[in-house]
Amino acid sequence: MGLLIGLAIAAGAAGGVLLAPVALGAIGFGAIGPAAGSYAASMMSAAAIANGGAVAAGSTVAVLTSTGMAGLGAAGTAAAAGAGATVVGVIGRLWRR
Repeated sequence: MGLLIGLAIAAGAAGGVLLAPVALGAIGFGAIGPAAGSYAASMMSAAAIANGGAVAAGSTVAVLTSTGMAGLGAAGTAAAAGAGATVVGVIGRLWRR
């Protein structure tokens, strides 16, 4: 049973890495920036209004825009893998109850 759980968590980690760019693209964070009329564009607009006309460096919107344009990078890959593994681990725990 332990090996099966380990394999499922590894698959979740790989799935997180593979699905992160798809999810970013689905909400509008693309290779040339947020797509017009998308959820990403509305997030960027709200962040700019809240910050006096500019999007703050290091904000969630800035990081998602950068990731959509340049890819995950090492930290993003690790975060996506961790998120995917966590989701599978939580589902596994709930399943065994």
